Amino acid sequence: MKLNSYTITQGRDRAPARAMLKGIGFTDEDLRKPIIGVANTWIETMPCNYNLRELAVHVKEGIRAAGGTPMEFNTIAISDGVTMGTEGMKTSLVSREVIADSIELLVRGHMFDGVVALVACDKTIPGAAMAMLRLNIPGVILYGGSILPGKHRGRDISIGDVFEAVGANAAGRITDAELLEIEDHACPGAGACGGQFTANTMATVMELIGLAPMGTAAVPQVDKRKDDVCVRCGQVVMEAVRRNIRARDVCTRAAFDNAIAGVAATGGSTNAVLHLLAMAREAGVPLSIDDFDAVCARTPIFVDLKPAGRFMAADVDKAGGIGVIAKRLVEGKLADGSTLTVTGRTFAEEAADARETPGQEVILPLNKALKPRGGIAILRGSLAPEGCVIKLAGHEKKKHQGPARVFECEEDAMTAVTEGKIKTGDVVVIRYEGPRGGPGMREMLGVTGAIVGAGLSDSVALMTDGRFSGATHGFMIAHVAPEAYNGGPIAVIREGDSITVDADAGVINLDIAPEELKRRLAEWKPPAPRYPWGVFAKYCALVSSASEGAVTSNVKAELLGPR
Repeated sequence: MKLNSYTITQGRDRAPARAMLKGIGFTDEDLRKPIIGVANTWIETMPCNYNLRELAVHVKEGIRAAGGTPMEFNTIAISDGVTMGTEGMKTSLVSREVIADSIELLVRGHMFDGVVALVACDKTIPGAAMAMLRLNIPGVILYGGSILPGKHRGRDISIGDVFEAVGANAAGRITDAELLEIEDHACPGAGACGGQFTANTMATVMELIGLAPMGTAAVPQVDKRKDDVCVRCGQVVMEAVRRNIRARDVCTRAAFDNAIAGVAATGGSTNAVLHLLAMAREAGVPLSIDDFDAVCARTPIFVDLKPAGRFMAADVDKAGGIGVIAKRLVEGKLADGSTLTVTGRTFAEEAADARETPGQEVILPLNKALKPRGGIAILRGSLAPEGCVIKLAGHEKKKHQGPARVFECEEDAMTAVTEGKIKTGDVVVIRYEGPRGGPGMREMLGVTGAIVGAGLSDSVALMTDGRFSGATHGFMIAHVAPEAYNGGPIAVIREGDSITVDADAGVINLDIAPEELKRRLAEWKPPAPRYPWGVFAKYCALVSSASEGAVTSNVKAELLGPR
């Protein structure tokens, strides 16, 4: 093996570096072995990442047993669920870039030979993957695991139910006492949000794209089997180092299509569009927003998961794991079985090892699919020339036409919903919440949950240049691009304007004459930046459109060199 770490650890001139490392217990023998960075997103601000420090102990055990030397380091995580509906939520998508940057910096600085990233809450997963693709070294994504379901009056619940209960309480449909009951029981311990929300969607993505060993992600965080999963991941990264299996060897265009098929089949989060576009940019893989539509159109929904379906993410583990989903995709010729995974085996070989639990009802046979096409679609039209994303899972509605109810921020829309000012047929428009305008593209689970809780999910549409939580369901359109802050047509919608959405035709239009739209856009003036200094100002100066993944690094494929 040609070890990058020897630049740091070997030779006469490196005696000072070795002296410092010996000061914290490393030996000459340790420093002659491959050095593996263990990137940990542990944090004490949420249940999602809470157990990752304990899990890292077992990852390091696996690395040592396989002949490597682990060095653990930390990066940040922002809780979407805790910050939702506040200014704090603006930090969430920004954190993806900080996570990627910080892992890249540490690994470059200390010249590690490989990396295992322990991830859980939404942005930690793509952030870690983006860093691995930038670095293009052997690496493993280890998902900490889902939370177990909460229980309320005999049914499974998750954090999404709490957001919807807020809306139901505001509409007088449940009491204060029942709201507190749901709040007290929704999150029974450590682990990431329990439906096929963004964290579990991206965990599915990591197994299907090949950066996570198959059979690792679905095991819940508090399950003792997770310790063995961690040991295995430590061993897998060492084998990847020996065989020089690098992140960009794994994440080919075919692998991205496999991952998109997994999002489609599970009714996964619309955030996967942003994150996969961002990862593709870092990998130098050509991928556009329209490519998602093509894959989703040919991939049925055959996994029955919340928020659209009946089951929780932990039930995927009981059914046999994500490998069973992979096996279905291969059997249906919906995935490319020849793609390489981090284990050195192909996608099809890994999928063939999956053991489906007899009688399980979570991962359905393809001939009993829930819907003939995947859970998201891309729309374009006069309101979204660069495209936007609609979530189709969880409802049958495909068309909506109604008057615009225009709000300049999420808080104003939330107030209107909870005060009963949104009526059947309305199109709620929330703008200046995009990557630059927010900044940070806040998720809207508070508003969407309140709409569902108020009983309006079948009769009201919502569109925004911001994002949705993976827990969102209903007739909701996100990532409208160009965003309002960049002078997109969403900026000039007026109260009462008619808006037409047709998911079957793939269109979203403002029902005014083209000349009137052109006149309004010519008269539009950009607002002053909300944050003239600090991290948000830096982010605004760098961030791209949502249609390009809202990335801050303008990577050009020719700069990445050969795979």
